[in-house]
Amino acid sequence: MSIQVTVPNLPESVQNATLSEWRKQPGDAITQGETLVELETDKVVLDVPAPESGVMGQHLRRQGDVVTSGELLAVIESAASTASPLPQITPTLQESAAADTVEEETLHVYAQPVSPAVRRLLSEHCLDAAQIKGTGKDGKLTKQDIIDYVEAYKPQPAVAPIAAPPTASVIAPPPVLQAANTARPSSATPFASTPHIVEKQGERRVPMTRLRARIAERLLESQRSTATLTTFNEVDMHKVFEVRNQYKAKFEQEYKVKLGFMSFFVKAAVEALKRFPSVNASIEGSDIVYHDYYDIGIAVSTERGLVVPVLRGADKLDFGAIEKSVIDFSVKARDGKLSLEDLTGGTFTITNGGTYGSLLSTPILNPPQSGILGMHAIKERPIVENGQIVIRPMIYLAFSYDHRLIDGREAVLFLYTIKELLEDPVRLLLKV
Repeated sequence: MSIQVTVPNLPESVQNATLSEWRKQPGDAITQGETLVELETDKVVLDVPAPESGVMGQHLRRQGDVVTSGELLAVIESAASTASPLPQITPTLQESAAADTVEEETLHVYAQPVSPAVRRLLSEHCLDAAQIKGTGKDGKLTKQDIIDYVEAYKPQPAVAPIAAPPTASVIAPPPVLQAANTARPSSATPFASTPHIVEKQGERRVPMTRLRARIAERLLESQRSTATLTTFNEVDMHKVFEVRNQYKAKFEQEYKVKLGFMSFFVKAAVEALKRFPSVNASIEGSDIVYHDYYDIGIAVSTERGLVVPVLRGADKLDFGAIEKSVIDFSVKARDGKLSLEDLTGGTFTITNGGTYGSLLSTPILNPPQSGILGMHAIKERPIVENGQIVIRPMIYLAFSYDHRLIDGREAVLFLYTIKELLEDPVRLLLKV
């Protein structure tokens, strides 16, 4: 029995997705619940699990294809149907044309038994086993037979004249592949029709991922739609270090997580937001929307790009819950497991370039938010304290804000409030 694999229902905020990677190839054994394919949206990567156990059939969509909810991706053969021997009949062209379109594209019936590896190659290249001469025992097909057949029809790359600019060339497929592509639904883009851009020596051309394209779009949107300014200050962190060193062992024993610095900054930012509500607000049309809740975005860098999961109700969380959430976000971001819920909303953002050694930077706003706090590397520097030169662990903070909503005075005082709270962390507990 054939089982259809389709694109799951996408959230309302996501119109389509890009097929990022096939985890299972035609001919592979599949266990129910196992990830078959990854779909990349503007925000997250979605895993499509196997609805039942069986054997993977032909892929109906290729890497890079744009797909929508409910669209057919592949067909798998259930474990029950794959247990029976393959028919020993090769269908005629007339019989194939009369078959169901999906079945015609995904199922191949061979004139003799072939190995799973050979079956996979035949499916990947849309080839008919009857048209290829086997060189194995008793005329059986081998992997090398398939490779040789495909290579025989693979044209040599066109060489452009030296004086001519680079031009696009189209790779022609073998005859059987051409026929298969004519039967493919128009919504799918076959490999044979994809132009190959001739690259210069020493250059590589790769398509931009959905996430990277969305990041680029958001950054340009931020620059176009906000009046962004940045104010800076420095913070003496030695009292935070003292508290952390004094209580880190007990903290880890109590909460089963290490006491980092992010929880101090989140707590200080929340207290400052309470004192300056406009920083926690946003502009919608001609209105100002004040948020009486504190959902703090924590910027996390991944191999796919920067993402900002949201720490919801940060004002109600203790230090332990904040540290656990930050670690959870980092792990989920690394493994590509962040959900749309994790990335939706947020009233203020904190980003930490100091993780990578940045000493000073100007963070870019995350619209529609009106403020973002940038942390940097903590370095020991000489400072003057009570008329004496002392060595202290210092950090530069940067606060970027939308000047349409936040005046310079408010911005400076907001950042100075964070400075005061961090330089005397007991005030975070007393809220003074």
